[in-house]
Amino acid sequence: MTCAETFDFHEPQWCPGCGNFDILVCFKEALCGLGLKPQEFIMVTGIGQASKLGFSVKCNLFDGLHGRALPVATGINMANHKVKLISVSGDGDYYGEGGNHFIHAARRNLNIAVFAGDNRVYGLTKGQASPTSSPGFVTPIHPEGVGGKPISPVLLALASGATFVARAFSGNKEELSGLMRQAIEHKGFALVDIMSPCITFNKANTFGWFKNRAKPVGPGHDPSSFEAAIKLASAEQDSIATGVIYKACRPAFDARFSALKGETIAARTADFVPGRVRPLFERFK
Repeated sequence: MTCAETFDFHEPQWCPGCGNFDILVCFKEALCGLGLKPQEFIMVTGIGQASKLGFSVKCNLFDGLHGRALPVATGINMANHKVKLISVSGDGDYYGEGGNHFIHAARRNLNIAVFAGDNRVYGLTKGQASPTSSPGFVTPIHPEGVGGKPISPVLLALASGATFVARAFSGNKEELSGLMRQAIEHKGFALVDIMSPCITFNKANTFGWFKNRAKPVGPGHDPSSFEAAIKLASAEQDSIATGVIYKACRPAFDARFSALKGETIAARTADFVPGRVRPLFERFK
């Protein structure tokens, strides 16, 4: 049995040619590259085709409500700040339904690796426009094309305070696997926005479309420079930078609380005596 096979669980049910297959392969490679075992990390997912990845990985998994993966992850981090946290979902879940949670998790610098499968469409609900859909993108409920400007996940993460921001193309497995490893090792909020084709519902942003535009950052880029990261993330669509866009060192969310020093809350012995809390209830009557 290979290392990757130790993480095998349910057979994925995506359409043939879906970019999520590549993301799954790269994710397992990243886990193996770091020497992680299934019991040594917790994965939190939301709702959507990208979130289904969690069911294909043998690990500790919490599958949350639509858009609510990061609040759940925050609670897990508070209860056990020593466990590695990984979240996998899609552009609709992170940037749409869960957009507010994404902003505040990045602002707090929650210690988590976030892998966003960004296919620019809602695949699970049959092809509606997502927050990253391009203007003019035609869907069943946008017969005249999307009119609004799309969210830039990288710019949003930078503006919100994320300390590790990267972008990848699912078809470039070597780069993606390496970025996933870096994100998991990073102390703080780490985003890898993964451009991934939806073979069924997005005929505009195809595998070839992403491949022709994905350009690895050059050696002249300084990922420690916030200004350089903003400039790179603001580049035109005909050339989309991949790789580490920004990386900074800042205390993670859990490191700010004295109550979380030392032993985790999850490991502490519960000492609940009902009689101790009754006086508190009496005071609030």
